[in-house]
Amino acid sequence: MAVNSQVAPATATRSKLGWSMLSVTRIALGFYFLWAFLDKLLGLGLQTCRSVLEDGTVSIERFCDSAWINGGHVTEGYLVYGGNASSPFHDFFVNLGSQRWTDVIFMLGLLGVGLALMLGIGTKVGAWSAAAMLLFMYMTQMWPTTNPILDEHLIYAFAAIGIVYVELSHQSFGLGKWWRSLELVKKNAWLV
Repeated sequence: MAVNSQVAPATATRSKLGWSMLSVTRIALGFYFLWAFLDKLLGLGLQTCRSVLEDGTVSIERFCDSAWINGGHVTEGYLVYGGNASSPFHDFFVNLGSQRWTDVIFMLGLLGVGLALMLGIGTKVGAWSAAAMLLFMYMTQMWPTTNPILDEHLIYAFAAIGIVYVELSHQSFGLGKWWRSLELVKKNAWLV
């Protein structure tokens, strides 16, 4: 019986580089959320505290009044003024954006998802929370102008869940192995 030497064994597809890139991508998704938290918290001028003037120039005022630490209403800009007026959910999100309590939930979500994905702890909760937040952001922008269905919010949501569930047992970077060894986590699998 001849053996085909050109067929790679199944384990060859599980490369160290592949697992490492999944971890790097998880960390990058986490940083995406953590950076949004820091920018909105402090007003670092990359989204928060940045405005386009009438002449088209960009004005950046770091640590401005729009920063959360200075009393800024961080969800209002996106939900009230940044959504697509044609979205079937536009009125719902405008109503939410006018309420201050949404700032607390949104900011805690950004921080929690960012830390969970970057550190590799509580990644299941972090991935599902990320997907929920991204789905809501997608709903504010429906329907995308560049694609009839998909935009980056849905792709990031799919990626967060897919990466976390594939990478869980082979986490190259992060505190996941230590986290999963804790008794609390062993008794509560949803904390993984």
